[in-house]
Amino acid sequence: METKDIVNELSRYFDIRELVSRAVYEKYGNTAWRFFDVRLLETLLLLRRDILQVPLICNNWKNGGTLQQRGLRENTCEMVRQKTTAGTLYISAHTLGKGVDLSSNKITADQMRERLLQRQELLPCPVRIEAAQSAPTWLHIDVATSPDQKEKVFIFQ
Repeated sequence: METKDIVNELSRYFDIRELVSRAVYEKYGNTAWRFFDVRLLETLLLLRRDILQVPLICNNWKNGGTLQQRGLRENTCEMVRQKTTAGTLYISAHTLGKGVDLSSNKITADQMRERLLQRQELLPCPVRIEAAQSAPTWLHIDVATSPDQKEKVFIFQ
């Protein structure tokens, strides 16, 4: 699938504003799709459409909610800015356009992880997910994998 086709199909499930902050959207609008790794976009598409098959929430600021750092994190967002100000090295899948945090009103984060593991053969590439202990109410998934990752789904703390 071409990137354009992936974005067109993924747009049926996610508005770009659900994946980026207000600041990114205000500056780049719909062209912000370009900041995402195509492997993450394809993973998101298959996760939503074929694996979990439930509505997913990443950011909700466009609907008046407070979430806007669960997708792409830019250098001016609160979390990144705080780490930079503190002198902390911060290279996250979120800042690279390779990771997102998701939740659903239909199933729990534990159920999301369970379904993902049961249907991992549908994933287009190896991924990493955060363990339930450190992500109790959301699913963090990313494509920031190590070249030597053997598992289709690597669970990290």
